[in-house]
Amino acid sequence: MADHDHHGHHQHNHASHSHGHGQAHGHVHTPASFGKAFAIGITLNIALVVAEATYGYIGNSTALLADAGHNLSDVLGLVVAWGASIAAKRAPSGRFTYGLRASTILAALANAVFLLVATGAIGWEAILRLQHPEPVAGITVMVVAGIGILINGFTALLFARGRKDDLNIEGAYLHMAADAAVSLGVVVSAALIIWTGWLWLDPVTSLVICATILWSTTSLLRGSIDMSMAAAPRGTDLAAIRAFLLARPGVSGIHDLHVWPISTTETALTCHLVMPAGSGDAFLVETAQILKTTYRIGHTTLQVETHPDNGCALAPDDVV
Repeated sequence: MADHDHHGHHQHNHASHSHGHGQAHGHVHTPASFGKAFAIGITLNIALVVAEATYGYIGNSTALLADAGHNLSDVLGLVVAWGASIAAKRAPSGRFTYGLRASTILAALANAVFLLVATGAIGWEAILRLQHPEPVAGITVMVVAGIGILINGFTALLFARGRKDDLNIEGAYLHMAADAAVSLGVVVSAALIIWTGWLWLDPVTSLVICATILWSTTSLLRGSIDMSMAAAPRGTDLAAIRAFLLARPGVSGIHDLHVWPISTTETALTCHLVMPAGSGDAFLVETAQILKTTYRIGHTTLQVETHPDNGCALAPDDVV
């Protein structure tokens, strides 16, 4: 970019530096490395859903049916998240200039909605059961839910290493960990029913499971809605980024700073820098590199303006 931008008709220097699109955070496991985890998790959980639904029906247990519903929503969630992580790697084309990376955000949102719908249906059935408790095949329920603990615990471990970096992987991890806890609750309730004969424990356990799902879904829903609204990802220190850009050599002012998520793992930034002496390519490359390593921003676009009095229409902070 030109260093000699001093003449009256303010040229805008556009520099877009986004090296290494796939690895926005430097240390992130790309979704590809979770392909096997998704495949194993989906297969095991489909088998578990079939077993729990069948035996929940035979054994007349809404708690086991609730657990089956919980696991089914997770299978759907895993399928959506896996599909989104594959779509995220497709190259940009046509009108989709960011590729399909944002599908990971939609997947996280859809995942949360799936869970809420499943919860409503199971909760309704449990409330009806509270009014008319029915006998439950306790031993059957305990065995099937026990298998559920093992499968869910194992699947949660598959996703444990990636949960800090990707909302979808975190979603998968949270669901599996919650499922293991839920299956444990079903085992305990079935044991208590055998021991005490309190049939109402089954629908009550079912309602507790519903509350657990609601609780674990709230943060996923909030996070994915925030991202859908192009909110800067959690943990992004906007004040620090603003201060860093203002402190760069030759920068006398900045405006129109935007930070937004391209996907559940990648972040972009655009900003206008007022630099009376202009800027060279080295400055732009270095600034983008520091933003990447320090602030985890993989896509930086900087616009350089040499005349502070050129009246950039986007200068006021309240102008988007």
